[in-house]
Order: sequence, then C-alpha cells, then structure tokens
Amino acid sequence: MELKIENVTKTFQKTPAVTHLNYTMENGVYGLLGLNGAGKTTLMRMLCTLLKPTEGRILCNGADIFRMGADYRKLLGYLPQDFGFYPDFTVKDYLMYIASIKGVHKAVAKKRVGELLVRVGLTKAENKKMRKLSGGMKRRAGIAQAMINHPEILILDEPTSGLDPNERIRFRNLISELAQDRLVLLSTHIVSDVESIANEILLMKEGELVHAGSPEKIIADIPDKVWKLSLGREEAVSCARQYKTANARSTPSGMELRILSAEKPHPEAVEEMPGLEDVFLSYFGEKAGEDDAVL
Repeated sequence: MELKIENVTKTFQKTPAVTHLNYTMENGVYGLLGLNGAGKTTLMRMLCTLLKPTEGRILCNGADIFRMGADYRKLLGYLPQDFGFYPDFTVKDYLMYIASIKGVHKAVAKKRVGELLVRVGLTKAENKKMRKLSGGMKRRAGIAQAMINHPEILILDEPTSGLDPNERIRFRNLISELAQDRLVLLSTHIVSDVESIANEILLMKEGELVHAGSPEKIIADIPDKVWKLSLGREEAVSCARQYKTANARSTPSGMELRILSAEKPHPEAVEEMPGLEDVFLSYFGEKAGEDDAVL
C-alpha cells in the first residue's frame, strides 16, 4: 500500500491550514505530531476524502483518491476526534450498524464485532447503551468501528484522547499488531503515544511539515542540545525564563532543570542524550524569555 501526498494545500477563506505538503507513506505506523491548530486534522480529513485539497493531489497506489471514490473508502478506516453515534444503541448494536454501512455481511460482521470487542476490552460493556459509556470507553468503541472492515489504511485522529494509562498501553500494543500488514497514520500531541510504535514521525507546525523521519533520525537531528542542571530555586527560575525548559524538578537544595539550548546555558550544565519529548519541545515549545515558559 502506498499513499502519496503531492504538493497539497488547503485554504479556508484565504487562510492556509495546510501548505505545500509532500510525503509518501507505505505500510507501517506513522505518527503525526504537532500542537493543536497545526493542520493535523485538516490533513487527515483530506486523506479521508472529507475535504478536497485547494491545490495538489493525494494518490493511493498511483490513483487519485477522489476519483477512486467508494473503491478508496473500502480500504479506509477512520476515527475522527469527535465521532458520531446513536446514543440509545448498545455498543454491540452500534458496531453491527457500522458494519452494515460498510457493506460487511451480517454473519461476518457478528464474528468481527465479537473479535473487536475483545481486542478493545469492551466485552463486558457490549450491551451497554453508548450514552452510558465513559469517555474512554466511547473512544475504544470508536477505535473498534474504524477497524471493522479490516482496513488497509487506518487513520486515527487523537485516538488516545480520554484513555487512562492502561488503556493507552493496550491501544499502542494493538496498533503495533495491526500495522504488520497495513498503513496506520495517527495524530497526537502526546509524544509517548507514538514514541514506541511509530516507524516514522512527521512534525507539523502551522500547516507545514517541518521534519520527518524515523524516531532515531528525528532525535539525531534535534536543533538544540539537551542539558541537565541543578541550581538554587531563585537562580533556576531565572535560568528557566531564558531557555526552553523540558522539565523542572524540585530538590532539597533547589531545582533540577532539563534545558534545550544550542549553547551551554550555564557553566555547571551537563549535556544529556535527547529524547522525542525534547524534540517536540525544541520545535513546538515556548520561546525563551516568555513569561509563561517557566516550569
């Protein structure tokens, strides 16, 4: 499977949401990282044919996805940030309904729904009405509906929103399993959701793709160096106001800071190995000197 984005731009009333984006994806897990408003959802809605690009085109195995129409959508599973459902449907009935919309034969759908209820941990809630589910359980039902037609392309917009830590671990394990024979694109602003499972990371800022590559490459290419520094509290607060601060931890003698800076921020600073969270802060964190950039 190949999904190719060629010079795609999307403009709303002369305001660009996505600008001249080019990228090619094949089977595997792709993590789309960026702050809210970066254009992630707009890009995903275009990949799902819900929005048409203002410029450029999107190709699936060489064919324009908008010309493919229903043939493309048969390959697709999609979980939007806010997905619709009938509140009085039970979880099982909701999934069976989605299966019928997607053209899955009833006998096949029953088996598939049973498998998915186990996979997303909703077997005990299968007869609960959708409106009575917690936010996390609704999200799990949403993940199940996206996978009901065995999609070759799975697009998930903020899929772990509302999930507790155990649910997020279960979700990451599930995605790793699913990605063996399909293309999975998930957007998030939670770095840990993609750090351990993504083959490729895409960093998106203000509608543009600012960097892309394997997690190892993204980390190796970080624009800033990472420094560890222990100072008295007053000096630490002053230092944190001058530099991007990834972490600040209180200690008996003051504070321990994790700082991103191209230059050594303090004579006592020691260089540390960077991680993906450091990369995220380097590209998307507050600028040094901003009042609210502290702690």
